[in-house]
Amino acid sequence: MTPAPVCSRCGAQRVDDSPTGEALAWVREQERGRERWLCPDCARAHVRDIEAKLPTEYW
Repeated sequence: MTPAPVCSRCGAQRVDDSPTGEALAWVREQERGRERWLCPDCARAHVRDIEAKLPTEYW
């Protein structure tokens, strides 16, 4: 079994059995061959940075 993804910004862990379907709102990104995840709150806070494709060092 694969471990649940963890947010690379705040450390929150994804819960797949959430009744609100929150697991679907997580953002997966690949940077330099590494997989990273963002929780819905961090993704919402940084949506402009993500859309502008800014490196995460600038967030």
